[in-house]
Amino acid sequence: MYTRLSKSMMVLAFALYASLVAFNNLTDYNSNFSITAHVLLMDKTFPDNQGLWRAIESPFLHHAAYALIIVTEILIAGLCWLGGLRLCQNIKNPSSFNQAKSLAILGLSLGFCLWFVGFMTIGGEWFLMWQSEVANGQQAAFRLVIIAAITLIYLTQKDEDNHR
Repeated sequence: MYTRLSKSMMVLAFALYASLVAFNNLTDYNSNFSITAHVLLMDKTFPDNQGLWRAIESPFLHHAAYALIIVTEILIAGLCWLGGLRLCQNIKNPSSFNQAKSLAILGLSLGFCLWFVGFMTIGGEWFLMWQSEVANGQQAAFRLVIIAAITLIYLTQKDEDNHR
């Protein structure tokens, strides 16, 4: 049962983190919006690089991209909260616990996709965020990708009743 408790706590911890990220992005909108705009504008990348044609200059699209990030963070938080609570409700029964993992798996997978695909792949490689000293969130995104991946690997291990 301690393993199931540990898995539940890890999912709920990720839910708390995603909730605080979304909360901060909503209550201090301009702080991270400016980073998003710099990434999309590519104005902090190496001068005269050959990828500047990819830059998006539309403020509307900057806000739309940032809104998509925030909505995704809210979905991650919600799925992980619901998934973690569902895990806690089924903590005493290994079979029920295994069946209750779906929302948590979905939330963690969405987190992996946001921070790996959204930040590291699209932001980092397409918009060359790695070239910026000002608007480079790749290290933070990498940490979140690793946390989500490790939690997913741990969570998806089948839980069995050790009392045979």
